[in-house]
Amino acid sequence: MRIFDPHIHMTSRTTDDYERMAAAGVRAVVEPAFWLGQPRTGVGSFTDYFDSLVGWEPFRAGQFGVRHHATVALNPKEANDPRCRPVLDVLPRYLEKDGVVAVGEIGYDAMTPEEDDVFAAQLALAVAHDLPALVHTPHRDKARGVERSLAVVAESGIEPGRVVLDHLNEVTVELVRHTGCWLGFSIYPDTKMSPPRMVELLKAYGTERVLVNSAADWGRSDPLLTRATGEAMLLAGFTDDDVDRVLWRNPVEFYGQSGRLDLGDVDAPGATFAGNSILRGGS
Repeated sequence: MRIFDPHIHMTSRTTDDYERMAAAGVRAVVEPAFWLGQPRTGVGSFTDYFDSLVGWEPFRAGQFGVRHHATVALNPKEANDPRCRPVLDVLPRYLEKDGVVAVGEIGYDAMTPEEDDVFAAQLALAVAHDLPALVHTPHRDKARGVERSLAVVAESGIEPGRVVLDHLNEVTVELVRHTGCWLGFSIYPDTKMSPPRMVELLKAYGTERVLVNSAADWGRSDPLLTRATGEAMLLAGFTDDDVDRVLWRNPVEFYGQSGRLDLGDVDAPGATFAGNSILRGGS
């Protein structure tokens, strides 16, 4: 089983997590810029963070044969802080970096007017830099947040197929499935989605334009729940090809639209990892 986790915050994880992920079949990740838990008070703290996403984290991941890419943005929560707003002015230089494959996470936290403005501005950056967009849907009042997100996406002029709305669930999937946007689901121990619930959604809606991620961060989360979802799919009667499509080919297709996805030889169907060596013939 080869796995591409399209949304995971490895800055918050240990090196042991990289080792466990590689052993479980995780060969590639995308790390979106997000809220670190402690409010940032100036642009410099963001640039240091972005530099780490495009420099240190790819190096750290590479020690275990995991390819690391990033998305950068001013996240929705901090879009409300006027001290952070100038981050929009420094984003263009990061959106030209080779390892940056989308603009994100963008979208809504509390659905404020400030978030409206920053969301629209960053969708415009995605269009200008010919990049996909990763949209964070709010944890509160999620259905209204998804509807509002879709309206802003439509107004922006970005192609729907270059947008993923993440953290969806049974309530919101119907709002997105006919829009042309991609559907993102985060698998968590207690909240968001679980492997059994994800399997039921895949049975109902199929495997097209679906991204399954762990969204693992500094909170209670598990970077191996992508693997658990693949195993649950197999137990439910999905084929190996179905699992490969959801956990590998779909994220490759979505982020491949950036023209910057560099997987080297980690995408070979028989590749497994031991330390920083790539071995052939694994499962």
